[in-house]
Amino acid sequence: MTVILALDTSTPACSVALNIDGVVLEDFRMAPRLHNDLILPMVDQILSQAGLALSDLDAIAFGRGPGSFTGLRISAGVVQGLAFGADLPVIPVSTLAALSLEGFQKTGKNNWLAALDARMGEIYMGGYSVNKIEGCYEIDSLIDECVVKPAALSAFSTSFDGVGSGWCYEDVLTPLLPSHPTHILTDLAPRAACIAELALLLFKKGEMVSAYDAIPTYLRDEISWEKQAPRIGKR
Repeated sequence: MTVILALDTSTPACSVALNIDGVVLEDFRMAPRLHNDLILPMVDQILSQAGLALSDLDAIAFGRGPGSFTGLRISAGVVQGLAFGADLPVIPVSTLAALSLEGFQKTGKNNWLAALDARMGEIYMGGYSVNKIEGCYEIDSLIDECVVKPAALSAFSTSFDGVGSGWCYEDVLTPLLPSHPTHILTDLAPRAACIAELALLLFKKGEMVSAYDAIPTYLRDEISWEKQAPRIGKR
């Protein structure tokens, strides 16, 4: 049995999930500015619900970004502490890939241009192809993650549906696509459940890092993460 705990605090949403051999439990809440207060109690609650302890986990996953600077620091710091204390590997998962998986789950459409509002007139963006073959998800990157002003983008050669808060720039993004998106899901946020699904794929491929190397992906060059030896109190 493979058990993975996943966390995400990259947007105003705060969520935790457990993937137990493909069966996912999730606690998802829209909780702007409350992530720091909620995330550890939510972890404790979902582990208790499943009758598990940290020592029962095989790995911990988190939405590594892009997203809110403060939110990414919270989740990365919590994951570092939990993983270091329990001697567990960490699986960083793209929040944009998680958004694309959620879009696929809701509509069955394969190609997604995932975008999050990055403020300052910019978006975090990435393009993905999502499939489910014989009960297993597959996801491929079609457009590398970037932070960009929508007006600076060139036309895309691939048709995409749209997902994420960055599609507030729908009037700019839509004309760049070969065809109008069938779905534009601006109200979706990255979910720990989708991060847990993708984490299981990465776990099976051995794509994990140590707690020390569990760092956020900001995309903006001027933002950095200072690696430190994780510290955690008794739990």
